[in-house]
Amino acid sequence: MSEVGEEEPSGGRASVVALAARTDRPTPSPTVMFDRRELDQILRLYGRKVAEGEWRDYAIDQHRDEAVFSVFRRTSEVPLYRIVKQPKLARRQGAYALIAGSGLILKRGHDLGNVLRFLDKPVRLVV
Repeated sequence: MSEVGEEEPSGGRASVVALAARTDRPTPSPTVMFDRRELDQILRLYGRKVAEGEWRDYAIDQHRDEAVFSVFRRTSEVPLYRIVKQPKLARRQGAYALIAGSGLILKRGHDLGNVLRFLDKPVRLVV
């Protein structure tokens, strides 16, 4: 293909379509996902909470800038908790966040295990 101003073999100018094909477009950023180690930690906690009868359903959402693991008490409700991975915040507040159903950030950190430990506290009997 030729640049603008160069003659085509047929004697005409380079077409707009040919120029559009040559422009360097940035590649779309990959989707953020939980890796196998992260999912293992999350699903271990989820399994314990299901066995205790506290949680019943989950959903995983993957977006361009974040991955979200949502936990539900019932399928038709809003999530009780959302475990969010945002790699762009890794150097600031930490890539992982635990968000309550109301939108309140309960815990944020660089290590997923420390963030999940907030939910894994033993239940105390108050008399």
